[in-house]
Formats: sequence, C-alpha cells, structure tokens
Amino acid sequence: MSLNCDKYQALANLLVQLHSDVMAVQLDKAQLRQSIADVQQLFQREIVPLEAEDSKEQSYRTEISKQLRLLEIDITFFQGARQAATVQARLQTISDRLTTLLQYCHAILQQETPRTSED
Repeated sequence: MSLNCDKYQALANLLVQLHSDVMAVQLDKAQLRQSIADVQQLFQREIVPLEAEDSKEQSYRTEISKQLRLLEIDITFFQGARQAATVQARLQTISDRLTTLLQYCHAILQQETPRTSED
C-alpha cells in the first residue's frame, strides 16, 4: 500500500471512530468537538500537502475539505440544540456527513488500489 493510501486509510479510520462516537448512547459534546478537530488536523497536516495522483483525487480532496468544514458547522448546531427532536435531527445530519466523507475516502482508496497492483 502506498504512503498516500496509508494516510487516506488513517483518515477513514478516524471517521469510522467518530461515526461510532456519534451513534453512542451517551455522547460527550466536548469530545465530539475534539474528535472533529483531530480529523481536520490530520487532513490538513497529512493529506493536503500530498501531490494528487490525478484530477479525480484532487476533486475528492476538495470535497473532503468542504465536507469537513460543513461537519464543523453541523457540530456547532448540534451543540446548540435543546429539544430532543432537534438533537436527533442534528445527529442524523452529522452521521450522513460522516458517511459521505467515508465514501470519498473509500473512492480514493479504491482508485489507488488498482494502480499499485499494476506496478
């Protein structure tokens, strides 16, 4: 597995952990904020500096960046929610956003896999 794949896999692993935290019965809002900060830090530090193999990877990376910013806004709205119905709606939005992010990571990883097997 290439170094790029390892970094995208690390991002995907953090997203999976964050998704399971969101689905937890007792969700710690401060921990959720810290977890998203960790994901964003990994993305900025490890993935943004990578050279994109092709324009498709660059497009996915741009979308990941956008979705991470939107996720941060979703978490802010979640933290401000007071009614149970609103809390559940915000959690569903966060879950959907995490699913989208994971799909982008998996798309990049699947695109990398055939290339490395041909080498």
